[in-house]
Amino acid sequence: MMLSLACVVSLSLVLVVSGDPCLIISEINADNPRLDTTEFVELYHTSGKRASLEGYTLVFYNGNGNIAYKVLDLKGYSTDDRGFFLVGSVDMLPKPAILLPPNTVQNGPDAIVLYHTSAARYNEKMNVTAVGLVDAVVYMTRRTGGAEFLAETLTPGEPAFVEDETTLEGDESIERCLLSEDRWGFQVSSPSPGQRNNCTPPAAAATSPVITELKLGGGQVDGFVELTEAPAASPLVLVVWDGKTDRVSVGVDVDAESSRNGLISVTIEKNYMKGDESGAVAIYSGRATDFPVGSPLSQIQPLDAFVFAGPGNKPSANLTETLIPGRQPYQLSNSLREGGFYLSRCGVATWPRDPGIFWEAPQTPGLPNQCPWPKICPHSIVIPGGTDSPPHLPPWGNSDFLINELNTDTPGAAEDGEYIELWHPSGRRVSLQGIWILLFSAHNNKPYREISLSGHFTTSKGYFLLGSDRLVPAPSLRLPPNTIQNGPDAVALYRSPFGPPSAAQRGIPTKGLLDAVVYRQRGSDQEAQELSKALTPGQLPLLEDPEVLPGDEALSRCRGLYPYDLSAFSVAPPTPLRENSCPRPPPAPEGVVISEVASGHWTNHSRQRAFVELHGPPMTDLRGLVLSVFDQERTGTVIALPLTGFIDQNGFYMVGNVTGADQTFPEGSTVPVRGAVVLCYDLFSVCRAGTALTNSSLRDVLVFSENQQLLSSLSTSRGRHVMPALRSVEDGPVSLSRCSCCEVRSSSSWTSSSPTPHSANLCPSSAFSSRIDLCLGPLSSDWQGQSRDCSGLIHGKRVAEVADYLEQRCHCGISALYLQGANFSCVSGWLRVWGNIQALSDHQKALIIQTSHMNPSSAETDVCSSPTTGRYTGAASALGLQIGLIVAVLLLLGLGAALFTYFYRRRRPLDYYTMELSEHAEGLSDL
Repeated sequence: MMLSLACVVSLSLVLVVSGDPCLIISEINADNPRLDTTEFVELYHTSGKRASLEGYTLVFYNGNGNIAYKVLDLKGYSTDDRGFFLVGSVDMLPKPAILLPPNTVQNGPDAIVLYHTSAARYNEKMNVTAVGLVDAVVYMTRRTGGAEFLAETLTPGEPAFVEDETTLEGDESIERCLLSEDRWGFQVSSPSPGQRNNCTPPAAAATSPVITELKLGGGQVDGFVELTEAPAASPLVLVVWDGKTDRVSVGVDVDAESSRNGLISVTIEKNYMKGDESGAVAIYSGRATDFPVGSPLSQIQPLDAFVFAGPGNKPSANLTETLIPGRQPYQLSNSLREGGFYLSRCGVATWPRDPGIFWEAPQTPGLPNQCPWPKICPHSIVIPGGTDSPPHLPPWGNSDFLINELNTDTPGAAEDGEYIELWHPSGRRVSLQGIWILLFSAHNNKPYREISLSGHFTTSKGYFLLGSDRLVPAPSLRLPPNTIQNGPDAVALYRSPFGPPSAAQRGIPTKGLLDAVVYRQRGSDQEAQELSKALTPGQLPLLEDPEVLPGDEALSRCRGLYPYDLSAFSVAPPTPLRENSCPRPPPAPEGVVISEVASGHWTNHSRQRAFVELHGPPMTDLRGLVLSVFDQERTGTVIALPLTGFIDQNGFYMVGNVTGADQTFPEGSTVPVRGAVVLCYDLFSVCRAGTALTNSSLRDVLVFSENQQLLSSLSTSRGRHVMPALRSVEDGPVSLSRCSCCEVRSSSSWTSSSPTPHSANLCPSSAFSSRIDLCLGPLSSDWQGQSRDCSGLIHGKRVAEVADYLEQRCHCGISALYLQGANFSCVSGWLRVWGNIQALSDHQKALIIQTSHMNPSSAETDVCSSPTTGRYTGAASALGLQIGLIVAVLLLLGLGAALFTYFYRRRRPLDYYTMELSEHAEGLSDL
């Protein structure tokens, strides 16, 4: 059965591959049509023989909570004589060795893990762990999702497998198959419990023909190549390349009329495809006359290619990297058989031009290939003790691969130091499955090179390097010298899981575009206009200026993580696979704060465009500041915009898709209904979700969400947020406006109001004040974190929480700003608020008065009319109270001194004899 390309997903577990036989999870059927009565998990021992399962444990994890819901100790069990072992439902055939009740295996997001018990002990309800891990499958359905944590812990660098129940009619299972060389993966196929998996290579529904079978001649036997039919009517030519000279040995036109079952066989004379020499076979669009015998290696990219290495005779790096970039030649055996080598496409990998998907197998011309079951293991043998799960890193959400550094022009004529460095913002090992790099020429606006990165991974720090063969450090994907053109040209990065981006799109592809850099030489910026318009609209091409630095230089990402943003790049020293060496940043702008925020969704029956207004000292340079916008419904930033301009003469700077904006939002981006706006100082922006923002980088933040994960990631404590109140404005759009200049990162500084872009904000005014006298209570769970007695709020002067309590009843935008000069008191858990409360307008004043006229019960009136305790007043009242207390203390001290003197004299009468002597003494002194 032929499968859709979309059904094949790589799920490599560990890079090290064991040559010894091992136990693997071979197949899983977690979801049956209607009732789940034929679920199963199949284990397989790669020896293909009976093997003991002593010391192994099978654990089933629930992705909702990431805890074990079933644990099976395999002590005392063995595989059958062919290496298979089944755990499954009671109604299954063949009968499983361990029976499970119906509907035991959960449908996803979940995981099934094989452990070796020499490393740890496993039990139900335990948290997910990688200690003792032997093999693991993390899976989910298109409806569920949410298996990120399980995948990060058990299969780091790989996403969870999606079991698509619509792929096949009837039932389907998740089957392990070899992708290429030593890389394993999974695909959806018909269930085959206790039997070899249906690892059928992908259907020939690709846009170009592929090689399916080869015979490399031995002795007097001719070679042959079998390929699939071409979907297009264009002519094809099969070219054999000499591995020693990199020149054409022979070219043969492909006769489409000889097709049999959709397969075409081409015979090659025995002298040109020997099994003891190196060489290559490639399919091109064109005719044999386009490739005359002896002509040098063409830089035209083939539709498919197979490069082989004879014993002790490797093909040149130029031939290998031109025909199969990033792949290794097929290594032929030292012992050449009488009839030659028969090689069949058996790996289920979807990427093209990879000899690793070919295995030695019987020749089957015109028929499906007969592929053997591989004997290699997808993991190393477990070491007792193992390692625990890696520290949890936050999901990278909508962030994807970026072009991080580009060196297109190196000193000297050899051009052997060129490279392209990619980076994943997660900063960890990630699969490059479905990722393509296209190198464009500005002369015809077409790609001169398309490179598939499927099957590759980033480093543990998220880097991936492709470059010249002599580059140090060695790139993961090697290119022939002088491959990357000097400009005007472009490098574009795509996510295109179904083949080359150019195959499905006319002109310059933009669908699936992740990032792009358009670059030039001096005086050539006008020649790349079409590339700039399509890939980096509104921006001039970058100049890799050789005069900036002595020696070599590169274009390095230094100012932000937003894709196709050329302003993020600077000319800097090359740092392949290392942190970029960026120019020293300008000093941090001082005094710049978020002044006003508006979302297109905050409105009363009218339309408005989103914007963010900053305020600061006039003519302040904003370079180094990054404005980020977060959405509570999405993980990560929706906008991460490096600021480029200056505060205007009135102290304002506007960002948004509105009239008079100083800088616009990226296309398709806006301020969400619930989220946050962050202003930080960091050229290599850390203003993204999951990154701990330090006080030195975080300049200001406004959170308009109650999402605790978002509050925590932005170092914002509970309650430090403000929500827009649409009722605060009678009719029209609503914004959040700062009304306190200097309290940065304080929700008490904000209020809801009508938008005032590029002008002073509307704030509560005494001109719209009203007298109120409210009795609120008794207090209950409305006071979060407080007891049923409100005295803690009053004595703690937590006016913001009092304002929040009032806002819950008014829904009209009351904040702490409105309560300046108001009075509060607390009696037996009841809160009394009286005095003047400010407002924005007559409309809001009326809403506040309406709240104040809520009819209290007689009991409430009696309580609030009784003598008050724990009284707290506003700022002016508090100052008077303090002066009164000081005067009272002084009066008490004076009264105490007088009483002390009075009682002291009464207890000790005057000594008249002493007085008389004193009078005589005074008389003598007068003389």
